[in-house]
Amino acid sequence: MARAMFEYTKEVLQRVSFDVQLFSKEVQKAVKRLLPYEVQELRIFVENLVKTNPQLQPSLLYLNK
Repeated sequence: MARAMFEYTKEVLQRVSFDVQLFSKEVQKAVKRLLPYEVQELRIFVENLVKTNPQLQPSLLYLNK
């Protein structure tokens, strides 16, 4: 079940990557819901997404806690 939540989170983040505020809110929710090792994987996923969408850079702050 947890893995399904991680995959769903990645899908949602890809869909909302057009809006920085919405993206940041979804990242915050994901950090609360996912397991610690999944948050590490999410950080890698978001870092790769930031490479193509540099405006999403502020959302990385939520993953460094």
